[in-house]
Amino acid sequence: MYRQGDVLIVPVAEGAVSDAAATWQPARRDARGRMVLALGEVTGHAHAIAAPGTLFPDPHRSDSMVLHLPEGARLVHEEHSAITLPKGWYRVVRQREYVPGSVRIVAD
Repeated sequence: MYRQGDVLIVPVAEGAVSDAAATWQPARRDARGRMVLALGEVTGHAHAIAAPGTLFPDPHRSDSMVLHLPEGARLVHEEHSAITLPKGWYRVVRQREYVPGSVRIVAD
């Protein structure tokens, strides 16, 4: 399991997500060619990967994505240390916080 700021990255077995993700629409890369796992609403900084792979937003959960890294990669962010991820499949979850009356995704 890996954490970078408000992003949690959990390794999962290929069969657990690859079949479902095969029917989902992959996320587009940003103008710099990166897969952005989370964009800071306040700072504009991004938790991003610039390597081969595919990021799939989970159509059933707005706070969750599936990430496939066929060669492994480094997750970078301007305010955190880079994290090296081995090749494989991952569930990416945004941290949530309770605010009286609701639960919301943490703003970076």
